[in-house]
Amino acid sequence: MDVFDRLVDLEYTNTELVIGEQGTILPSQIAERHDSVVQLRRSSRRIIPISMFFDVEPGDTEYFEKFTLACKLAKDCKIVVMTVHAAVPGTPFNEEIDRLRELVKIGVYHGVVIGIATEAGRITETPETVVSLCKHVSGLGVTLDPSHYIHNHTKPKDFESILPYIYHVRLRDTTQKNFQTRIGQGVVEFGRLVVQLNKVEYRRALCVDIAPLPGVDQFAELRKMRLLLESLL
Repeated sequence: MDVFDRLVDLEYTNTELVIGEQGTILPSQIAERHDSVVQLRRSSRRIIPISMFFDVEPGDTEYFEKFTLACKLAKDCKIVVMTVHAAVPGTPFNEEIDRLRELVKIGVYHGVVIGIATEAGRITETPETVVSLCKHVSGLGVTLDPSHYIHNHTKPKDFESILPYIYHVRLRDTTQKNFQTRIGQGVVEFGRLVVQLNKVEYRRALCVDIAPLPGVDQFAELRKMRLLLESLL
């Protein structure tokens, strides 16, 4: 849990739990680690998990079983927002609708709302499809990651149409050529985004999602992003 201590030192007060092979909790260990994670959540007063990312591929043979365990963990940790991956392009639309409806149903039972992540290489890579999914699946929301609508595009995609459906937001600075760059060297319009979110009365978290980069002080970047966002709120 040293990373949590570092986040506290950087004056972050909340965090996101990731269930995945590279995450906080391995998918195969959700049940095994349930009680210890819940106890950590109850005893922690310095940094509190407020969202969860279910980083498991939709094609996993035990997908729904693992997802249900994740929702039980989220409920006991008093986490309300769960982010999931969308299907890959080529997946039949009706098949994805059925899957998402089942996820929302499981989430509702455990008091968790489901946000589908906007990601390149998934059917959510276009805002139009995201809106269509949310209209077809009652209760489904969106985890917005603007970087995926900037990177590898000559012109950033307009995602204003999905703003009313947003449950969660992930942020880093990005350019058309680099998915992640130093804070201030990218083209993400953080100020404009905050204004847009205020217009739809978004009151949930802004999650800072900054990965390590060669030759870059990750913790310094995390501090800069926190200060930047605080100045805009």
